Amino acid sequence: MVKPDIITTPSGDRLAILPLAEYERLVDAAEMTADVAAYDEFHRRLSSGTEELIPAAFADRIIDGESKIKVWREFRNLSARELAAKAGISAAFLSQIESGARDGSFDTIKKIAAALGITVDELA
Repeated sequence: MVKPDIITTPSGDRLAILPLAEYERLVDAAEMTADVAAYDEFHRRLSSGTEELIPAAFADRIIDGESKIKVWREFRNLSARELAAKAGISAAFLSQIESGARDGSFDTIKKIAAALGITVDELA
């Protein structure tokens, strides 16, 4: 590590001056530390069951614009009737929401999310 030059400004602030390469090394190290912390937090959540991974095929369907509710329903191996019953709505209404023919109210989407074991944000 390079020892920085220390200067004092007219207002009394002490500043460290160091070579740009050393500054960039410190920034890279800080970013790496943040990345490791984010990885560790994700791994902790995954191990505790509060986070899950979904296969790329399901994620790709969501990215391609398919109904998130339908994709999550199929990922959970639920029929439309099963999900509708768990959410307390009719299968016909669920079908209309999945197809985009109707929008569900926030309360309905909350019920569907809870029945799927996910957050409302994952359906947004």
